[in-house]
Amino acid sequence: MTANSHTAHSGVRNRLRILGIGAHPDDCELSCGGTAALWSRQGHEVTFLSVTNGQSGHHGASGAQLIARRAEEARRAASVIGAESQILPLADGYLVPSIENRLMLIRAIRVVAPDVIVTNRLHDYHPDHRHAAQLVLDAAYSLMVPNIAPDVPALSFNPIILHWWDPFKLPVPFDPVTVVSVDQVFEEKLEMLHQHESQMYEWLPWIEGYAGEVPAASDERRDWLRGRYKLRVSPTLAERYREQLRARYGSKGDAVMEAEAVELCEYGAQPSPEELARLFDFSA
Repeated sequence: MTANSHTAHSGVRNRLRILGIGAHPDDCELSCGGTAALWSRQGHEVTFLSVTNGQSGHHGASGAQLIARRAEEARRAASVIGAESQILPLADGYLVPSIENRLMLIRAIRVVAPDVIVTNRLHDYHPDHRHAAQLVLDAAYSLMVPNIAPDVPALSFNPIILHWWDPFKLPVPFDPVTVVSVDQVFEEKLEMLHQHESQMYEWLPWIEGYAGEVPAASDERRDWLRGRYKLRVSPTLAERYREQLRARYGSKGDAVMEAEAVELCEYGAQPSPEELARLFDFSA
């Protein structure tokens, strides 16, 4: 293993701490919820951390009421797979990669002490997404530096940092190190999204212009959400990375409908191919 490898835990441990870091309370569920569900099924500890409080993500609600609602939605969503939800007290829509915010994130990451961090890349349409990614990368080295944020003990190891998929091609396109099927946990991912009612059935339909399609009844909404997800998201990943799915699953890769992909960040620990294979071994 290289000098920057995951030596503190002698490679990938049997019981891992997985930390998803998103800019908003529903980002992790949308982007890595299936993989997180697979990890949780294996007994690993999963935490979803939102860097902002979601205060701007609605057209009819705002302030403390919306913050509290989104926190409860995030808690319920994480609980679907036995995960924990954490939210930093930073304003949605106003996130900046400041030193103060970096120190806050360093402290939050150290408390979780994750073996693996999953987050978005630096290239994204939303400034909160870009700045959340920047904060993670700016925090990466300092996680092990005792004199930075000394009130919370520094980590004795460097976490593996992974980026979830995005469609943006500039300045560089997404380059997956792993593509996995999440078919077996898709209903769990859908249930996590279903818990984010303010987003899935109110805010996103309103701002994207399809609010009139949303059913009123909860059970009808869940079926509608499944169709909406399959229409907009499913074909993108499974078809885009069909060859990688075939390489992983053989002929069964042709039948995969729901997939998630991650890119390995050059910051953080650099796992060996064998460590990566164990990290994403969901065959059991």
